[in-house]
Amino acid sequence: MSGSSMLPIILPMAAFALAASISPGPVNIVCLSSGSHYPIAKGLTFVTGATLGFVALFLGIGAGLYSLLTVMPLLEDVLRWSGILFLLYLSYQLFQHDGRLNMQGADNAPGFWAGALMQWLNPKAWLASAAGTGAYTNADEAYLLWLFAALYLPICWLSLASWVYAGAFLKRYIRRPLVLLSINRTLAACLVISALFLLIE
Repeated sequence: MSGSSMLPIILPMAAFALAASISPGPVNIVCLSSGSHYPIAKGLTFVTGATLGFVALFLGIGAGLYSLLTVMPLLEDVLRWSGILFLLYLSYQLFQHDGRLNMQGADNAPGFWAGALMQWLNPKAWLASAAGTGAYTNADEAYLLWLFAALYLPICWLSLASWVYAGAFLKRYIRRPLVLLSINRTLAACLVISALFLLIE
């Protein structure tokens, strides 16, 4: 299949991956928070975990993992409540931060495994993966799933990384603790709202 004949397949996949990855959500909020509180490298470690975690979930769902949610409704409840508790935990940590730019606490930054776990505990990530694989792949052409995953990998990483750099921009130009404290509380509230959306869905 030539490159030109692949464009009608690649472009919609890429657009879907970009829209799903860069739009605000719990993972993006944590990326923004990490960039505004810790060294960029710490934020990018979280981004890498979140990206690889999502791609692994995406491939698993493409291979039939999503069917588990239909035959085991309890699993969906477990995912939802685990996700809610994890978001509330992250929100509490952010709310407790005093707004001071102290890099000595960088070891407390959410890392690789937190990023990966956050994707697997997010029912929306499961639904987005199911929607994407359902719309753009099929069982007869397995290469489409791998093509989609290959597109998702850089798009998701760059999208999430842009939120880390946005947080670093805030840290660089808004150094007053009171301002950063306000940003912390706002981001913490956003995570609580995200948890509430999981609760009512």
